[in-house]
Amino acid sequence: MSRDLPPWFGPETLALVGVSADPGKWGCWFARDAALGADRRRVYLVGRNGGEVHGLPVHRSLAELPEAPQLVVLSVPADRLEEAVADSLAAGARALVAIAAGFAELGEEGAARERALVERVRAAGAVLVGPNCLGVVDGAAELQLASNPLPAGPVGFVSQSGNVLLETGRLLEDFGLGFSRAVSIGNQADVDATELVGALGAHEGTRVIGVYCEDFRDGRAFVEAARTAGKPVVLLTVGRTAAGSRAARSHTGALTSGHEAVEAACRAGGIHLVDTPRELVDAAQALLAPHRPRGRRVAVVSDGGGYGAIASDLLGGRGIELPVLAEPTQAGLRELLPPTATTANPVDLAGAGEQDVFSFARSTRALLEAEDVDAVLFTAYFGGYSTLSDEMREREVNVAQLLATAMKESGKPLVVHTMYPGSPPAHALRAAGVPVYRVIESAVAAVATLVADGAPIPPPLPSLLDPAPPLTDAGYTAARAALAEAGVPFAAARTVDGRHEALAAAAELGYPVVLKALGLLHKSDAGGVALGLGDERELGPVFDDLSARLAPESFSVEVAEDVAAGFELLVGGRRDPRFGPLVVVAAGGLHAETLRDVAVALAPIDEATAEELIRSLVSASLLRGARGRPPLDVAAAARAVAALSHFAAAHPEVAEVEVNPLLVRREGVVALDARIVLGAPLELAR
Repeated sequence: MSRDLPPWFGPETLALVGVSADPGKWGCWFARDAALGADRRRVYLVGRNGGEVHGLPVHRSLAELPEAPQLVVLSVPADRLEEAVADSLAAGARALVAIAAGFAELGEEGAARERALVERVRAAGAVLVGPNCLGVVDGAAELQLASNPLPAGPVGFVSQSGNVLLETGRLLEDFGLGFSRAVSIGNQADVDATELVGALGAHEGTRVIGVYCEDFRDGRAFVEAARTAGKPVVLLTVGRTAAGSRAARSHTGALTSGHEAVEAACRAGGIHLVDTPRELVDAAQALLAPHRPRGRRVAVVSDGGGYGAIASDLLGGRGIELPVLAEPTQAGLRELLPPTATTANPVDLAGAGEQDVFSFARSTRALLEAEDVDAVLFTAYFGGYSTLSDEMREREVNVAQLLATAMKESGKPLVVHTMYPGSPPAHALRAAGVPVYRVIESAVAAVATLVADGAPIPPPLPSLLDPAPPLTDAGYTAARAALAEAGVPFAAARTVDGRHEALAAAAELGYPVVLKALGLLHKSDAGGVALGLGDERELGPVFDDLSARLAPESFSVEVAEDVAAGFELLVGGRRDPRFGPLVVVAAGGLHAETLRDVAVALAPIDEATAEELIRSLVSASLLRGARGRPPLDVAAAARAVAALSHFAAAHPEVAEVEVNPLLVRREGVVALDARIVLGAPLELAR
């Protein structure tokens, strides 16, 4: 749904309902801050007691106003909200902000009241933020409608939590930053995060978009809005743990959680995912920098070995390349630095900064201009010298200006770490667009953020497929047949009921064979799988044993494959209530949950994307032919993964589907087991 949202941001007419002269009430705070912008818009206060608050007259009802208000903020208790909404719509309001809590967050009765409110608002052609929210802010328009005044700046922010919004504002202020526009969306009963990301993307004053979201509703729509926003989007969310019931059902459930779905969605949308408000603000500061690296080659320069080594380890842990600098680059550095300096990477000035603070600028410029460097991380005591004398402070500010100039002229990013982030040179760097951090891990994260943001814009999300005829049988034999028809190759097999049939099937297929007892959730764990049965003398007694111990509904006799000649993958799919179908690839076999080497993507995917997913596994080196072993057929594995992803996407009634293992051989692949779990068809929330 695409709607016109501007009445929230810089409205010409504003009404506040529920104002109060009591300094401990929200109605007093809103009136105070709205009065500060009375020179920018016509502000009307509405309260039952009338009178005057903060120098403005208070009307007893919306019906008394001389004109229709574009925006109405409803600071009334939950039991009065329906009446206040009706009065607002009758007065001609186009946008409403409902502060009161006590609706969907309390259960079905509250949710029903909330739905009725939304139906009334939409029927009138209006829009609603909240309920259970903090308010809205437009920094450039001097619109402050939140419990606390918030700083203005270039960061747009959407938050389901009022406290997260307030804390993020305080953290931004530490960096001299603030909000272009900020909206506390609360329950998202009407307007949601997706709509607001799109609106902030179209807003000229917003350069970076931050989001704190707990419920994405239609997760794919959110990702597409972020992908096409034209600005970096930083997401903070929650939900790292897997549901216990799902984890008990299958390996796929145990290997994926709600957070893995979010991570896959963020990769698909080019969204920067963070874990805390501090990390969100750190990322926002980095993304406001003017340049992005052309590659992943980072040089670290320090005036002491400790932080250079720490930064190198942290960058390496994030997969950022710290190449040994080319000899021409090192030779140029040696001409600038004392003989005690190291120039390979990291570059250690070995005290040169103490002797000549301008050596920071010369060495950093040399690295920014080097052909074999894409970005520079500068970590130093820089800023600390300013505490020693006015002369040193002046020199360091000059060095800061030189560093900023070098960044601008090289067109490459520079990130600075200093233990004196509030010093005059640090302020000079930030003013020139150089991100500066107090702790080294934040600086390293900033470098990684810039590297990620320099990647090409992801392609459009895969389209959801039209549903195929639903499956009604999820048994083992039916699962194999359905997946084989979808394009996943399986070993030859026969389903049998009795001993005589099993022996006949094995003779037809050819020994050795595998015997599986069917109808069990985890056949291997229950001792229901026998491998490598070489003849009928081995098969017969095993059949009798499984029959006696497990009383299975039937058996599967299958051709035995040489698993030692290949590598086992787990390939699965499941349906996420927010992001729809997912495809999962992992190290498979009996070690699937032990190794937890997992890659997840939104489904369906094509063969090229499937191959990228497989090669992203830590164990992918074994597929390439580690330790002299021949390389395996990754392309065939990718075809099977893509086929399963399309199957999962086309069957909304399938809660989970899994092939474990998928044996990848030198030529081709073969699926050795399959499982399908049916559930109620899931539709993405709207």
